[in-house]
Amino acid sequence: MARQVLVGVRRDGGPIGFWVYIMANRRNGTTYVGQTDDLARRVHQHRNGTGSDYTRKYGCKTLVWAEWHETRAGAFRRERRIKEWNRAWKLRLIEEMNPTWSDRLEHYLG
Repeated sequence: MARQVLVGVRRDGGPIGFWVYIMANRRNGTTYVGQTDDLARRVHQHRNGTGSDYTRKYGCKTLVWAEWHETRAGAFRRERRIKEWNRAWKLRLIEEMNPTWSDRLEHYLG
């Protein structure tokens, strides 16, 4: 997993960089892959039903995996690759870093 490296700070105090992330509705349930430059804000949007129609429809409110990238292009490429993966590969990616499927927002931002 790419570790967060501070290359600069946004006005709100967050790092300049980009996240690829996976939200889920339960263990081995429905997953959603996305990317953002503000992980806390984006997860909050998903949890409040304003993140995407897909996460609202399927109740994907738990951040189960994330990876930080220095560039938007790098995050975009990684997001697209993961979206092309079959389900088993995505589940394995989550299980390797988060075998309990617990919410990881504080882990990534804390």
